Amino acid sequence: MSKPHPEPVRIAIVGAGNVGATTAYALLLSGLPAEIVLLDAERSKAEGQAMDLNHAQPFAHPTRIWAGDYEDCAGAAIVIVAAGTNQKAGENRMDLVKKNASIFRKIIPEVARYAANAILVIATNPVDVLTYASWKLSGFPPSRVIGSGTILDTARFRYLLGEHFGIDPQSVHAYIIGEHGDSEVPVWSLANIAGIRLQEFCQHEDLPYDEKAMQSISRQTRTAGYDIVRLKGATDYGVATGVVRIVEAILRDENTLLTISSPTQHYGISEVCLSLPTKVNRNGADHILHLPLNEEELSGLVTSAGIVKAAIATLNLDSNQEAVA
Repeated sequence: MSKPHPEPVRIAIVGAGNVGATTAYALLLSGLPAEIVLLDAERSKAEGQAMDLNHAQPFAHPTRIWAGDYEDCAGAAIVIVAAGTNQKAGENRMDLVKKNASIFRKIIPEVARYAANAILVIATNPVDVLTYASWKLSGFPPSRVIGSGTILDTARFRYLLGEHFGIDPQSVHAYIIGEHGDSEVPVWSLANIAGIRLQEFCQHEDLPYDEKAMQSISRQTRTAGYDIVRLKGATDYGVATGVVRIVEAILRDENTLLTISSPTQHYGISEVCLSLPTKVNRNGADHILHLPLNEEELSGLVTSAGIVKAAIATLNLDSNQEAVA
């Protein structure tokens, strides 16, 4: 049985834009934290978001919510970083590397200074590169730096599979691993419903296994973020809910397997952050699961690692932190 986290729990959110504010709202509805402090380069935005959120308290849970500074990260169990430039229509996530890494060079050392014992949860894109940068800039152990990674891609994958097969997505077990981006890898070889691999499930239920439909689901999963940005300008609900799920697994010490991004040393891959099913608990990213991938999936994961590594290499993180990113 999981042990509740000692109260009161303070969570700091750096970045009060779409993702940061939506995450704060989802946290308020969850009742997980006793305190939420919002930080933003535009102080008035954080103040407005805090005011708006406080007015929702009578319908939710008693929670202290305020706009603060880096000093207010002190004592936070978790610091969520959602600051940075948003992806625009026509851009891919990697287009944001240098802009957002430059912002992180200012944010992460300040967070580490005041919240030395916190777990960092990174939600800004490109999330794998910025999770790695946060690990290096903070000096935290790898278990205490978590990127939202492919937790959202995995949710999209399961949703689409559930829609196709007419099954509740929570009963679909399938993972997207690797980069949260164009090189993400769907693990078809292990995807199952009620423990039955998909092709066997179709045989068992007298359904056709449509390979073209599966390819379409993979494509829709990969391009969903672009489609949402094109249609409404930003993604926020899905990623915010995924971040809250990570927070819940940490605070409730759940040992839940989530596809979060963290420094990995599996499959001969190292010095990079990628998503693999990872046991998440009070310690953060406690243990990475080594999946029995087929050759195609393993090749895809290695390719994905290479793409993220190449982006990391442009940041010169081993040099002076004041260097221009």
